[in-house]
Amino acid sequence: MPNIRSAKKRVKVIQTKTMQNKNIRSALKTDIKKFDAAVAENSDTVKELYVQAVSAVDKAAAKGTVHKNKANRTKSQLAKKMNSPSA
Repeated sequence: MPNIRSAKKRVKVIQTKTMQNKNIRSALKTDIKKFDAAVAENSDTVKELYVQAVSAVDKAAAKGTVHKNKANRTKSQLAKKMNSPSA
């Protein structure tokens, strides 16, 4: 445990940021799983869930939780799934 005041503050800040990142990442994964489930079922809500998932990816990238290249790759993969002939 740190003794210096600034180091103690950094520990607190890091814990807070870690929790925020976990929440954002968890919500992102949930949106992607919902989209994947809709694609698997050939549901009518695929386009709506696609928009929601892409929005979540963009927000995570904007906050720095996910790298921008990973965000672009994920969006590309989601678009491929949505436009695949099996969907």
